[in-house]
Amino acid sequence: MVIVPVPWEVTVSYGAGASEGPDAIMDASFQVDLNHQEFPELWKLGIYMDQAPEHWAENSEKYKSLAQPIIEALENGEAVETFPALQADLDKINRACATMNDEVKARILHWMDQGKLVALLGGDHSTPLGYYQALATKHDSFGILHLDAHMDLRIAYEGFTYSHASIMYNALQIPQISKIVQVGIRDFCEQEVDVAQKDRVIVHTDMDLKQETFEGVTWQQQCDTIIAALPEKVAISFDIDGMFPWYCPNTGTPVPGGFSFEQATYLLSRLAATNKQIIGFDLVEVAPGESDDWDGNVGARMLFHMCGVLAKSNKLKVGEKIAFKRA
Repeated sequence: MVIVPVPWEVTVSYGAGASEGPDAIMDASFQVDLNHQEFPELWKLGIYMDQAPEHWAENSEKYKSLAQPIIEALENGEAVETFPALQADLDKINRACATMNDEVKARILHWMDQGKLVALLGGDHSTPLGYYQALATKHDSFGILHLDAHMDLRIAYEGFTYSHASIMYNALQIPQISKIVQVGIRDFCEQEVDVAQKDRVIVHTDMDLKQETFEGVTWQQQCDTIIAALPEKVAISFDIDGMFPWYCPNTGTPVPGGFSFEQATYLLSRLAATNKQIIGFDLVEVAPGESDDWDGNVGARMLFHMCGVLAKSNKLKVGEKIAFKRA
């Protein structure tokens, strides 16, 4: 199994730091015990963190600095196209992001062509587009299980074609993606609602899920409903801000509400136990804090669990769940 890190956050419009997520998760991974209760033999399969090309992080910093004046102009109500220098920078950023997507796609295919199970570790949520494009060359049809606080269905948000807030809209442009099932959504605009209602998107908002819970529907029942809507082949996209904010408080665009770590792992494990095939996953928007490694710790543990469900779904030997005496 190969994890491809993508330290990229050019279009971030609120909090920053996601480009440092892969390193923070790698550093924290040394504190994760390998004897996972659900997948005790997972570590024996071999999990390799790829080395990102140095120019990805360098270009992220370069083009993020060009993006900030554009974002500030828009926040001040100014039209970018009336400023030739800003428009030229916007065009450069869009070209750079397109190039990065192509390079990610090529990197993913490099490992897939060697028979590896491949996952992507962001970076901001714009980073998996090339990953989905690579999956689309290997699979005629698949869906995305999208865990997030945001719909990410904005069209070229703030003028950036490949904005982190546009990843699922851009994913919908890939014909092989037959459906997107979103879970935990609690922040969206009118445009996104319009896209979701007109296109192949199913939305489970945080409000709706919580209301059902308050009225007696169990998380197991909700998970079964979510999974039933997915097609036979599934890629998982996990934006860490889908969880309660205290799990990763330094993520770029936190929103009150969400689901717990255990709710997320339960949903993913339940999916892996079905006859649907998990073909890959991305984990994004983990941003380390300045004074502690809590975000990286949470990210590392979620990454390890996601590796387990990917392996199990693909019939690899991960061992039997460890059962303890309770009386």
